[in-house]
Amino acid sequence: MVNVGLQVRLEAKPGKEKELEEFLRAQLSFAIGEPATTAWFAIKLDARTFGIFDAFPDETGRQAHLEGEIAKALGSAGAALLAHAPAIERFAVLAAKLPGNGEVPDSLG
Repeated sequence: MVNVGLQVRLEAKPGKEKELEEFLRAQLSFAIGEPATTAWFAIKLDARTFGIFDAFPDETGRQAHLEGEIAKALGSAGAALLAHAPAIERFAVLAAKLPGNGEVPDSLG
């Protein structure tokens, strides 16, 4: 079940696109280790623009993720890889389809 999420937009510095892509791929193991991270995606939007999209059951899970290993790694590597600070958007999930559960968010009743 997911009720909240994050969308993070990342723009690579010129010449750092491949490094940022590799960095994002390497973060999967941290996401797998976060029990409250129900869904996590590292995405590539174009040659220099990347993102992270993730979903959580509640605000506690989302906050734990924001204080977790991926955020720490991004904080450490960000200055070398990113053209500017990540754009982080918080959102509420209105409806979701997840593998094998068929559930809807609590906010829908």
